[in-house]
Amino acid sequence: MSALQSGTTTGTAGTTAARLSGLDGIRGLAALFVVLHHCWLLSFPGFPADNGPAWAGWLLYGHFAVVIFIALSGFSLSVSPARSGWELGGLRRFARRRAWRILPPYWAALAFSLAVAWTLVPQPGQAVPTGKSVLFYGLLVQDVFGSPSPNGALWSIAVEAQLYFALPLMLLLVRRFGAAAMLGAVTAVVVAVGVLAPHVAAVQVLLRLTPQFAVLFAVGVVAAGAVRSRGRWPLHWLALAAVVPVIALIVVKGSVWTVTNFFWVDLALAPAAALLLAAVTRGRPKPFVALLDTRPVRKLGSFSYSLYLVHAPIVVSLNHFVLEPRMAPGVPRFLLLLSLAVPAAVLFAWGFATLFELPFQRHRSGAALRAAMRERLNRRG
Repeated sequence: MSALQSGTTTGTAGTTAARLSGLDGIRGLAALFVVLHHCWLLSFPGFPADNGPAWAGWLLYGHFAVVIFIALSGFSLSVSPARSGWELGGLRRFARRRAWRILPPYWAALAFSLAVAWTLVPQPGQAVPTGKSVLFYGLLVQDVFGSPSPNGALWSIAVEAQLYFALPLMLLLVRRFGAAAMLGAVTAVVVAVGVLAPHVAAVQVLLRLTPQFAVLFAVGVVAAGAVRSRGRWPLHWLALAAVVPVIALIVVKGSVWTVTNFFWVDLALAPAAALLLAAVTRGRPKPFVALLDTRPVRKLGSFSYSLYLVHAPIVVSLNHFVLEPRMAPGVPRFLLLLSLAVPAAVLFAWGFATLFELPFQRHRSGAALRAAMRERLNRRG
């Protein structure tokens, strides 16, 4: 989720940069979808059973927004390498820029989440966070070691951060053997984990790391190569053709089966995710790209990382203190929670991003940030 505006649009025509900017819109819409998903969860208990109205059933699947985030992360981080022979540009530089980009807002959101959980209300189904929670979440190893969660959305940040360590190897494989070979190798390893997990306890443990996301990340890397491609394949139609069978399977099998089999469903969605990202870079489908480039959606995308990081404690608190004591679960509570929590989360996230996210997007180092702050203070003086 956190690979936002990675600064990989150099050396291309303005039209390509504009199309890549549409990807911020995807991030914004996906983050908003996660907010709606958590409102749904609090209004219709019983997940993974679908106990809500049929018209809102799609909101049960907030997990699939993370599928998009992970593919988009691999894509965003690979656009620049794809233009320069799949060279990363230095491991130390890459690690420093990733840490600078994701850790300040993440740690600030973690502090906020812990404060809410300790003083107001913990996350649903979770105990009050402990010292282990602080340690494991602070070090981004919450998917490896269990502890009470202070924020139901933070699990995926650890997964993505760990995938950053795999990116140099993926790019090396692309340089040596080609994109198809890299994707095939990653997929083979992940599928082997999925096949062996029910039979081998040591492999079963690996499922808590959501290894299928390595394939989603890898297809994002491969899709980045489409930025410079001049092919005329109807990628948006191919994306639709790839996703329709998966949607049909989900509808037929139902939510309980789908959630139980997220590992395989996520893998089935990988081709559609890659094709969609590649299509958007080529400006297709035009109505969708036009939506992504509207000012409200682009604005939402500019602080989508913050929205993803901070929304859960806000949604949970509003539900716990305002609605739960007065209303039973159901459609009225869901609609009222939407009307309260969505604007509250968006506004809070915008303010949070102004302090903890956007400055680290605009300035690539501590020295640059300090210089900008001094300049601003001098202007006021």
